[in-house]
Order: sequence, then structure tokens, then C-alpha cells
Amino acid sequence: MSSDPAPPALPGPANRSWSIFWVSVLSLFLELVLIRWVGTEIRIFAYLQNTILVVCFLGLGMGAFSSRRSATLVHVFAPIALLLLLMVLPFTQTALVGISERLAVIGDPMIWHARQRETGLQLWWEVGGGLLLSLGLMILVWAAFVPLGRILGRLLDDHPRPIRAYSINVAGSLIGTWLLVVLSLASLAPVWWWALIAVLAIPFLGHGRSRLVEVGLVLACVGFSALAGTRPGNLETVWSPYQKLEIAPSSRSEPGKWAIRVNNVGYQSIIDLDPQRVASQPRRYPPALRGLSQYDLPMRLHPTAKEVLLVGAGSGNDAAGALRGGAARVTAVEIDPVIIDMGRRLHPEEPYQDPRVEVVTDDARSFFSNTDRRYDLIVFGLLDSHTTTSMTNARLDHYVYTLESLTQARSLLAPDGVMVMTFAAERRFIGDRIAGTLTEAFGERPLTVGVPASAYGWGGLMFVAGDLEAVRATLARDERLGRAVRAWQDAYEFDFTLGTPIATDDWPYLYLPEPRLPILYVLLAGLMAVLFALGVRLADCREMVRGWSRGDSHFFFLGAAFLLLEVQNISKASLVLGNTWWVNSVIISGVLSMVLMANACADRFPRLRLGPIYGCLLASCIGLYFFDLTTLSTLPYATKALAVGGLTTVPMFFSGIIFVRSFAGSERRDEALGANLVGALTGGLLQSVTFLVGIKALLLLVALLYLGAFFTRPAKVSEALAA
Repeated sequence: MSSDPAPPALPGPANRSWSIFWVSVLSLFLELVLIRWVGTEIRIFAYLQNTILVVCFLGLGMGAFSSRRSATLVHVFAPIALLLLLMVLPFTQTALVGISERLAVIGDPMIWHARQRETGLQLWWEVGGGLLLSLGLMILVWAAFVPLGRILGRLLDDHPRPIRAYSINVAGSLIGTWLLVVLSLASLAPVWWWALIAVLAIPFLGHGRSRLVEVGLVLACVGFSALAGTRPGNLETVWSPYQKLEIAPSSRSEPGKWAIRVNNVGYQSIIDLDPQRVASQPRRYPPALRGLSQYDLPMRLHPTAKEVLLVGAGSGNDAAGALRGGAARVTAVEIDPVIIDMGRRLHPEEPYQDPRVEVVTDDARSFFSNTDRRYDLIVFGLLDSHTTTSMTNARLDHYVYTLESLTQARSLLAPDGVMVMTFAAERRFIGDRIAGTLTEAFGERPLTVGVPASAYGWGGLMFVAGDLEAVRATLARDERLGRAVRAWQDAYEFDFTLGTPIATDDWPYLYLPEPRLPILYVLLAGLMAVLFALGVRLADCREMVRGWSRGDSHFFFLGAAFLLLEVQNISKASLVLGNTWWVNSVIISGVLSMVLMANACADRFPRLRLGPIYGCLLASCIGLYFFDLTTLSTLPYATKALAVGGLTTVPMFFSGIIFVRSFAGSERRDEALGANLVGALTGGLLQSVTFLVGIKALLLLVALLYLGAFFTRPAKVSEALAA
């Protein structure tokens, strides 16, 4: 505990409740902005988004532990302005963006368009440099959240009504969450995010000369954000709810007229394969491949298909191919509405304007669960993800390639239906995993074709499953098609052993060779330990280590369990409702709303016995472990959403009561908050165990952490249990 008799005055409104609300909105919104922005511009963090999350938690936690120290907006925005400036200056921008290339040489997790793995001293140079740059970035993010944690911690500690104060904190976090949701829904660029941050910071501006410095830093952040990450030559840059999308003229190595880039790398092309225009450009489009593009092949393999489902329809290449092949009705499913809009406006064949095409903006798994139609042909396009959700380790496409997903897709096929899946399998184990999963789902090894890249498309590994007898008959009848397929098979060595562990809903990690803890996650955990050691000194919160108490351990366990439970909720909801941005936002909002309900219950019934509450908490965690939420998939969507949201957040209600009762009775609520946030940081790191044991096992770990909270409960809470 600090020996300062009179801590420095805090910035912000004089009314404590309003000040708690504003700093909560600002903190949560800034946290989400950094998670999304850093993960976009520095691609490695698009695959490791929870790294920024846990750094923010560490900053807030250490700030709360040192809440009697000085905290101003200068301390918040100076490191953020420096980070943004570094992303504007060409040399430093290249260095920070290069973190992705440096760390990607480790090989796991797989990052698209990365260099081949290095060896020897070159490997150590690349990885060491990447880790040092990452540590510097993490220090800047951490430093911005320490003063916010100090403000919030002291306000909560000084408030005369702790339950009310904590409820205001949660309500502010809820508003902060939805502010970014609304801005993302409107596809507004980061400069608008930072402009809103500037508005939220107004109540905390100082006076006199310091006010001018703070205004200058805040405006600098807004200005730098407008310049950071810009690329000359783009037709347009749009931030969809999922990712940063850029349209630019295709390079010589890319097919089509327009290239769509995600997170600053190539993602897909808009390709004009209209037969007349292709025939008029024989030098660009080799006649030998005419009508044999990866977008034409599915209909060539099943020429009688009339009802076609496209999963990962993108900007319209697959839909145009299905229409050229004679499909009577095409259902095009694409998760990103901005990519659909780009296809509508720019695809020269205008497939999305054709009345035969129905465009559905949805996640593949969600669509599988909600359709009752049967399809002659199901086509999985080049559906590969460059990002994850903000809270979990799962990429957007992970649940599309699991055994349960492909089995579900198979159930949508007509009796003589065919499924065609194209994937850019940059590692052989990925192709082996997909082949093995399809074999398990269909009971027969798929036909595999390596389609070469050309002006007709990016190419990729094509898997064909379903009525393979009919497909082989088609190849025998169509000599040109059969000859091309055999040539492509001979050129690609398909030595798949089907020995790679298949992906399941419980272990959906398509890009990991086998269940193991990725090396990169271990290294980042080491960086977090270094940051912790540095932070203890820089934030002057040595009491966080020296004065750690039993009560601190109690709040630590509660924080770790809570974050892991939230991760589990999002993962489970994604399976049943779809891995869409708004589902994640709704689940997070549901969690915060359940906490508010718990606070209201604790306030209304202050003598509520906590022993039975702990029992209900543990029982609900174990119950969710054994209950299969996918059994709710057949319910109407609204009913299903309510059921999933309600069931997954039940433990949050009981844990919320326990937390707020302990928090209200704590002698130092700032330290209690700090310990809770450090626990949440630990929970963020612990979720990596899913790579080893699967997602479902998190619930058992959550139960163990809550048991830890029970056995380390403070004396006053023990008295409440015995009451």
C-alpha cells in the first residue's frame, strides 16, 4: 500500500459516478480499437489478437494497484501517439509491419504469404528481432492503460456505494463495446474511431498548459490514424466488420483486373471469365485452359446440377462460374457484406445482379443449421481466414472445416449430389487433414486435383466428394476434362496418408499439425513475463508483488475464471449461431448484462448465502461441459439465440454475485480490481491450453479456478458463507 497521505488529484468529472462511467467507456473502447487496429496493420496480431487484450488487462491491473500515483491524459495518449507515429513514418512502419514476417518463420501459427522457415543464425536473428519489436509495441500499449487503471481503481475505491460503482463500470464497458460495433457496422475507417476517442477524452482534459499538451496529443492521434496504414494506388479502402479491405489494380502476377487485399496482403481477385472476352485475349488466357478454371470445374464435374450452394462466395467468381455452367439457382453465402458489395459494383460479369443468384450474408455454419433445402452441388470457395475473433484463438474459418461441419454440409446434398472444396493448402498436413476429414464425413476418400495458378484463377487444391461414381463417369465422357484432371493429378504428388488428426468442433485448429502448444504462444508468454517485470518497476507498484494477499488471490482466480468462461461462451455460441461479428458482440453484451443482473441481485439481497451460490456456479460449469449446445441448432433462430445466450451465461450470474459481494467488502477495492484484471490476463494466456486439450475442457479449468477462488476467499466473505 502507498504511504502517500494525499494522492494527486484525478482528472475527470467531479461526480464520481459520471467519472467512473466515462473512464469505463473510454477504456473499453480504446482497448477494442487497439485490438482491431494493431491486428490489422501488423498481421501476426490478426492471428494472436488476445495478445493485445491481455496487455491491456496488465496495464489496467497495474494501474489499479498503483492508483494513488499520478494519472493524466498525457500519460494515456503520449505512448499511443508515438505508436501511431511509428506506423506513419516509412522506416519504422516497415519495421513494425515486418514483425509478422519475422515471427512467421517459426511456422506456427501459419500466417498467409509468409517467407519459408529459416534455420540457424538467420532464424535466431529474425525471431529475436521480431520479439524485441513486439515487446516495444506491447510496452506502448501497456503504458497507455496504466493511467486509465489508476483513474478507475481510485474512483471505485473511493466511491461510497461499491456495488453501484461497479455496476456503472460494467454499464460503461457495455456502451464501449457497442460503440465499436456501430462504427464497424457502418464500415467507418479508423480515423473515425480515434475521433470518437478524442470526444470521450474531453471530460478528462486538464487545465492550463497541460490542457494544451493533452489536446495536442489527442489531435495528433486522430491525425496520425488518418495516415497510418495508407497505401498509394488503391481504388478504395474499406473497414468491414471483420477486416480491412483494399481494392487495387491487379499486379502482373495476379489474375483479373482488380485485386482485393485483406490486412495489406492479397486475398482474392475479381476475374472476368466471360467466354467471349476470354476468347478475344488468347495471349492472356491460354486456350488450352479455356472452360477449365477452378470456377468452371465444379459444374463441369457435375454438369446436371441445377441447385447450387456456394460457401465463401467472395466477390462473385464462383457464382459467375456456376451461371456459365448452366445452374438454375445459386445460393451464394458470404460472411463479409463489404466483399459482397465490392462484387456487386465491380465484377464485370455481374453475377450478383442475376435473378438466379440469391446472396446470403451469413456464416457457413449458421447457414447450414438454418436451411432446409437440398443442393445438387455444394462448392466451398477459397474460404481461408486472415483473422480471428477478438477473444478466442479460433480463426473465422476454423469451424467450417471440422468433421461436424462437413457432415452437416453432406446432409444438405441431394441423393446424387457432389461437394467441391478448393483450398490454398500451403502446408501438406493441411491438405492431408482436409482429405482425412472428408473421408470420415463421406465414408470415401475424396478425389483430389491440384489446380495450377494462371490467369484463370489463383489455383489451389481441389477436393471432390459425394457421388464420386457419377464424377468418374463424367471424366470418362468428357475427354478434355478428364485429360486435364489427370495431368494436374500427375503434376501434384498426392501422398496423403490421412494420418493428420482431423479438425473437430472441440479441436478446430486447421492450421496446427497436431495438438500442441504453438512455439509462438510460448514465446509471447515469455514476453508477457518480461513486460510484467518491467511494469512492476515502471508503474511503481512493487506492492503488487510484496503485498500480495489472500484476498488478492481470491480476485485473481475470479478474473482468470471469468475470462476463460467468456471465451468458452463465444466459442460455443459460434458453433450454433455462426462465427459472425455481431454474434460475438451479442454474447459479450449478454455476459455484461448478466453481471449487471448479478449486481442488482446482490444489492437487493445483501444477506444472500454464498455457499449455495458457489455450489450453483460449479454445477452450472459442469452442466455446460456435458450439455451439447448443438442440439439446439434446429430451433428457430431467435429462439435458439435466446436459449444459447441464456444457458452459456448462467455461470456468469453466480460468479457475478460472488465477485460483487467480495468487491464490496474489500478494504482496498483498487487492489481488488487490479488483482482481478491480472487474473483476467492469466486467463487470456491459459486459453492456449485449448491447443492441447480442446475447447470443451476449458469448463473444467474454469471450475478449478472457481474452486481456487472459494478456498482463498477473504475473511468477511467466509463469514457471509457461514451466515
